Amino acid sequence: MKKFRKVLDGLSSSSPGGVASPSCGSAAGTPTAHAPTPQDIHVQETLVSENFQICKTVRHGFPYQPTCLAFDPVQKILAIGSRTGGIRILGRPGVDCYSQHESGAAVLQLQFLINEGALVTACADDTLHLWNLRQRRPAILHSLKFNRERITFCHLPFQSKWLYVGTERGNTHIVNIESFVLSGYVIMWNKAIELATKAHPGPVVHLSDSPKDEGKLLIGFESGTVVQWDLRAKKVDFRIYYDEAIHSVSWHHEGKQFMCSHSDGSLTMWNLRNTARPIQITYPHGKILKDGRKESCKPILKVEYKTSRNSSEPYVIFSGGLSYDKSGGRRPTLTIMHGKAVTVLEMDHPIVEFLVLCDTPYSNEVQDPYAVVVLLEKDFIVVDLTQSNFPIFENPYPMDIHESPVTCTAYFAECPPDIIPILYSIGAKQKKTGYSHKEWPVSGGTWTLGSQTYPEIIVTGHADGTVKFWDASAITLQMLYKLKTSKVFEKPKAGDGRAGELVEEDPYAVQMVSWCPHSRLFCVVGISAHVILYRFSKHDANTQIVSLEVRLQFDSEDVISPSEAENNPCFSDPSSHSPQPPGSPGSGTQDSLPCLKVKNRPVRMPPGYQAELVVQLQWVDGEPPQQITSLDINSAYGLLAFGNCNGLTVVDFLQKTILMCMGTLDLYGAADPYQRLTRSPRKNRQSTSGLTELSDNQVSMDMERSKSPTSVPYPSSLHYDPRSMPEPVASLRASHCSPVFYLLDNDHVNGHCTSPTSQPCSVGKPRITGVPEGPRLTRRGPGRPPFRKAQSAACMEISLPVSSHTEGGYASRRAMLQQLHGVSMYSHDEHHTTSYNWSERESRENSFSRSRSSSVSSIDRDTKESVTTLQFGESYGRKGDALPTACLWVGTSLGVVLLLPISIPTEEEERMEEPITMGPSGTVLMLKGSVLRFAFLDCGGALIQSPYEVWRDPNGPEDPDRPRRRKLVNFSPSSSQEACSDGHLAVVCSEKQAKVILMPTQAVLFTHNITESSFLLRADVVSVCNSVCLACFCANGHIMTLSLPSLRPLMDINYLPLTDLRIARTFVFTNGGQALYLSSPTEIQRLTYSQEMTDNLQDMLGELFTPIETPEAQNKGFLKGFFGGNAQTFDREELFGEAAAGKASRSLAQHIPGPMGLENMKAAAGGVVGDLARARIALDQRGERLGELEERTALMMNSAETFSTHAHQVMLKQKDKKWYQL
Repeated sequence: MKKFRKVLDGLSSSSPGGVASPSCGSAAGTPTAHAPTPQDIHVQETLVSENFQICKTVRHGFPYQPTCLAFDPVQKILAIGSRTGGIRILGRPGVDCYSQHESGAAVLQLQFLINEGALVTACADDTLHLWNLRQRRPAILHSLKFNRERITFCHLPFQSKWLYVGTERGNTHIVNIESFVLSGYVIMWNKAIELATKAHPGPVVHLSDSPKDEGKLLIGFESGTVVQWDLRAKKVDFRIYYDEAIHSVSWHHEGKQFMCSHSDGSLTMWNLRNTARPIQITYPHGKILKDGRKESCKPILKVEYKTSRNSSEPYVIFSGGLSYDKSGGRRPTLTIMHGKAVTVLEMDHPIVEFLVLCDTPYSNEVQDPYAVVVLLEKDFIVVDLTQSNFPIFENPYPMDIHESPVTCTAYFAECPPDIIPILYSIGAKQKKTGYSHKEWPVSGGTWTLGSQTYPEIIVTGHADGTVKFWDASAITLQMLYKLKTSKVFEKPKAGDGRAGELVEEDPYAVQMVSWCPHSRLFCVVGISAHVILYRFSKHDANTQIVSLEVRLQFDSEDVISPSEAENNPCFSDPSSHSPQPPGSPGSGTQDSLPCLKVKNRPVRMPPGYQAELVVQLQWVDGEPPQQITSLDINSAYGLLAFGNCNGLTVVDFLQKTILMCMGTLDLYGAADPYQRLTRSPRKNRQSTSGLTELSDNQVSMDMERSKSPTSVPYPSSLHYDPRSMPEPVASLRASHCSPVFYLLDNDHVNGHCTSPTSQPCSVGKPRITGVPEGPRLTRRGPGRPPFRKAQSAACMEISLPVSSHTEGGYASRRAMLQQLHGVSMYSHDEHHTTSYNWSERESRENSFSRSRSSSVSSIDRDTKESVTTLQFGESYGRKGDALPTACLWVGTSLGVVLLLPISIPTEEEERMEEPITMGPSGTVLMLKGSVLRFAFLDCGGALIQSPYEVWRDPNGPEDPDRPRRRKLVNFSPSSSQEACSDGHLAVVCSEKQAKVILMPTQAVLFTHNITESSFLLRADVVSVCNSVCLACFCANGHIMTLSLPSLRPLMDINYLPLTDLRIARTFVFTNGGQALYLSSPTEIQRLTYSQEMTDNLQDMLGELFTPIETPEAQNKGFLKGFFGGNAQTFDREELFGEAAAGKASRSLAQHIPGPMGLENMKAAAGGVVGDLARARIALDQRGERLGELEERTALMMNSAETFSTHAHQVMLKQKDKKWYQL
């Protein structure tokens, strides 16, 4: 097999455009007089492996699938738990921390150790964890795993080290927070209820100590039983029985009464003086019907009962409770009852949990609430309770990234410094009004701007057609500007032909974006095969949007004979080079129409990005256009290029004309590296599922990987005869195919496959003998929409089928990967799958490892070729060129690199009038797998930027004395280097390998096979540590960096063991050693692969804990007999300690030390609750020392008095003596 690969590689090198490596002693082409040779290239590379290290930096967005909420009223920080085991801790803007439980178990409940810098989490795997928040990255100190009981509720009293834990069996256990071990003190359920009660009370749903006496514990059971347990006497004070299940309990601050919420939508008030029946039963949203019955209401899941200093009326705040009759069309609600005023706040999403924020941490003081934090399934809001209209606070966190599902991302570092302020000033006018004027209440922690900051911008595209610009500087994220691309088009109306069928779909979904921060040109590719070009302006404009329509559809029935193929090239007739009016001759009513209708009237555009040009692909023969797979724009050239699986289109956006519209095969000209051979007549009699031929003499096994076994048939043979084709092929047209990152067809809805036989790229099914078949089968009828719901990067799930068509040999390879590896591995293009070294048995079963003879492989493989990447730049169009010119580099899905030189008039007047000429110059080189990225280096190894036009306001006032002229910045190779007078290096990276070639000789200097068993999803040439490297993200989760130009491996880390489609679609690298991807449908995860940034990360992150004195309790004298401060203070240590309660059963729970180890754990505990214990010990020691000091002082005083007495006696004795008598 290795010999066979070498033979194929040799053939590829000898093919037209194929170039052998100079290391083998061969140089392609004859260098010009000034052109450098490979021996002249000596680049001093500075990057080493020590410069790279993978580290997650920060996570932005709304916590995915939230489950619980907690707030520290002293530190003023907030924590959110999620179903995937994540914890988000939020403080003031800039203080945003994400931590993850290794188990991945859902977080059931959160409990802050108020003002202690610690957090307790209870997870669905019945484990308690203690987190240290006194470090910038929280870490687990202790864990306690319950083995025999399920945790249902936890409660930690303020300034207590004993945690109450309720279980599903109805028992209540007590855990020491400092040592994280169970106490022997247990409140069993059978002791809490009456002996006469036969039924089990159910799980514990509530635990709280009485505000009046912390020695009394209130236990609520799900069945409706409420028990107050006397912790000292170990007996029940009272029991309450209610017919309806209890969901929550809330105390009045005086501790004399409490309120319960129930499953029937009722609220009950109970007084401790008479617990036989509630003193009040209310149905806030239920009415008495005419027949005397009460309306059935939904459960009230939670209630908060808070008192206020400014009003004698308490606040009663609860969620749910609407009547079933009224709630059918109503949204989830939060109700605020204050006296007779009842305010119902409707929410856009279901309420997960809410918390009432109060000034005091003491439960026995007037609570005086000032805000309500509401955690929704997909949103997070804070309501201001201090104003009568209850406005919400403006959220400083980027919680609305998922407002519409994210479909693509882009990341730009080291942007021009003026771009962020101007985008912010324009975007500030788009902000909503009506927010509360008070400061954001979650204001804990500290954060300072790091020393190493530079402008960074993240761009996200969304399913509804919106594009959002975010300021990502200094590891924060703030909304800058929002652009709605749907405003360019007319709104589809019901019954309005094809557009009417897309009313409820996502026809405006953003597929990819291209942005030049210097020229401020912005280009958007939509899922309806449209491209929109925007220019930035500070002024209003009232202009008409220019619309161009392109017919870029390769049809298998258009080519019948060699002569006809020459006269009618496959890319389209010449008339398609200019916009065709709808309904042109020769087309049906369903053809020559775009998917969307551009507004044909002058449109008023506000300041910001204003649409200038729209290019749309047309429907052909009732088939929708293929989605666009590549895009590039250059402001200096005034050109826009995009391609799909049919071909390439180049648009001159200055002259508003279509410069080129050419099929992929025609880009080769005479330099086609593939031999399009005739079919084997014997094979034509067999059913081959419509796969066309491909010569094995020019395609290696790795190249065959880039051809999907489910690709659409089209003619590649010069001697094409539809009668010699298999019957399904002769009767089928090219179907609607999508690139893998935008898989949208009728068999895939919301990312899940709904058809057991659907294919990633649809083809006709083999005809069943005896079943009548029409003259033509299409993938979709003319009246059906081209796609269903836009599949966002956020909503993609791995759910791909295994095809049942194994007889024809085109079972889905991605489905096979899913079975083998537990996750689907995706290529950059829909038509690509991965070449894995499977066993022979698996290969035979799936018909992928067939005989490689030309009689089989060349027939069963399809050469459908997509344009996968495009790059404008100054280069050498041909080997003999002495000077660089404008060029367009084209990469295809078969690993072929093509070069198209462009002739552009130099004078501005000529540029606007004279036509631009361009055409193919032949194949440059071939790589394994689909081409992903181009980049250009000078002979000194420095990155050459693409030329651009300096931004000027298109709507700004003109100076008649100084007419505006285009100011171009050109980084041509001839002017960007000193080592060589001419020439430059081109870096080309594909899914499998990377090559560095020398231009204009086109000699391959370096080649590196990046991966054999997988393939790359993303590759970018980025600047790191004042140098450049090639950063790659592989489908198996590895992140790799290669030096340039030598392609020496610098880093290879298995970052993500399992990669899903969402990550594959959104992963992107940028300069400065940073990258990002969509870690969940609602969150963006940023990471760094730079060791320098990893070392400085601690300085960039915010501090979660700040030393704050705990507020003192009010009215100490009045509360002396009720709460602490006297000789009768409740001492939990005496009750729950090992001396009094004994040890708990070892089989009940298992203590697990933190991952840092015992010694480090003790050191880390110094910053958490250990400080509290040590502080108490220090106080005791200080008292002892003070006592010792007092005793020593008394001894010294006695000694001083004795000395004084002796001194006085000596003085009296010697006072009458003369001096000479002494």
